[in-house]
Amino acid sequence: MTDRSFPDDFIPAEPRPDKGKLTESEIIAMAWDDDTSFDNIELQTGLSEDEVIEIMRNSMKPSSFRMWRKRVSGRASKHKALKNSRI
Repeated sequence: MTDRSFPDDFIPAEPRPDKGKLTESEIIAMAWDDDTSFDNIELQTGLSEDEVIEIMRNSMKPSSFRMWRKRVSGRASKHKALKNSRI
């Protein structure tokens, strides 16, 4: 491991009060990403697919939400069960 030296006036950052919990914006970014399944989002955040959809519905313009829903509905990359059935 590398020996690090810090300036004498170095003040370490305070730990985040949310203990690293993902923000709503980060959850939305994960939901938009085609390579991140709802199962992966649930593993990382504890939010079910329905809860993610509700966040998306409340955070986006109605037209953007409809476009997103149309794009992810039935998409194998977003649903683990669909991925496994196509193998």
